[in-house]
Amino acid sequence: MGVFAKSFRDLDVYQESLAIALEIHAFAKGLPTEERYALADQMRRASRSVAANISESWRKRRYKAAFVAKLSDSETEASEMQCWLDFSLKAGYMTKEMYQTFDLRYEKIISQIVLMIDGAEKWCR
Repeated sequence: MGVFAKSFRDLDVYQESLAIALEIHAFAKGLPTEERYALADQMRRASRSVAANISESWRKRRYKAAFVAKLSDSETEASEMQCWLDFSLKAGYMTKEMYQTFDLRYEKIISQIVLMIDGAEKWCR
């Protein structure tokens, strides 16, 4: 799998994390004004960090530990996004359907990241 990717942009997990970050950005625009500098910023930051850390991990492939560390950061940010999704649902900012869709997508992203971590030797040169 890793052998065929020429760039982080070729990775399905990067493409999905970028796509969902853009959707989270659009969602955050609709949050109440009082959440503009709290929840909205946290959601934007965490969702963007998932993709950013995947791209950074790609450049760290010379060193397995550094590669895994950046992927671990990405996994952590995806998990943080799930917390913000929980909050958005409980606060009534998000429908249950939207919540379930986003949460499932983050579960898939996390699974893909974990697979990369577990198979790091295939990705590192």
